[in-house]
Amino acid sequence: MDWSLLFSSYADVFLSPTVLLMTLLGAVGGVLLGAIPGMTATMGVALLIPFSFGMDLIPSVGLLLGIYCGGMYGGSISAILIHAPGTPSAAATLLDGYPMAQKGEAGKALSVAMFSSFCGGVIGALIMTFLSPLVAKVAMKFTSAEMLMLAVFGALTRPTPNSASPSASPVSRAA
Repeated sequence: MDWSLLFSSYADVFLSPTVLLMTLLGAVGGVLLGAIPGMTATMGVALLIPFSFGMDLIPSVGLLLGIYCGGMYGGSISAILIHAPGTPSAAATLLDGYPMAQKGEAGKALSVAMFSSFCGGVIGALIMTFLSPLVAKVAMKFTSAEMLMLAVFGALTRPTPNSASPSASPVSRAA
C-alpha cells in the first residue's frame, strides 16, 4: 500500500474548507431527511444528487457522504421520539430508545445513538480503507468457475417470497 498517497489524499480532504463545509451541510441535511419516517438515507442521497452536479468532484462526494451518514443517524431520532424508525437501520434503535424516551431519558438515548453511529462510521471507514486492497486482490483472482459458484450461492440463499416463511431460503428449507 502506498502510504504517501493515502496520507496526501486524506490531507486534501481534511484540510480543504470547502470539502469540510459541504460535508457538514450534507450531514445536517441528512439528519433532517433521516428523521422523517420512510425517508431513508439512500433516498436522501438520490433526491439531493442534482445539487452536486455543478460542483467539483471532491466537495460533491463530501456532500453526498454527509447526507448518507447524517441520514443514518437521523433515522434514530424518530425511532426514539415517536416509535417510528426514520430509516430501516434504526429499527433496532426503537426497541431501547423509545422506552428510554418514555422514562424521560430521550436526550441520553439520542446521545448514545449519535455516539454509536459515529463510532460505527469511523470503524467502518477504517476497515474499508485498509482491507479494500486485500479484498480487491482476491476478487481479481476469481475465474468464471468461482463467479458461477458465487451466483449459485446467492440464488440458493435468497429468501423466497411465495413460501410460507418469507425469510426461508431454499437451502434452509432443505435442511
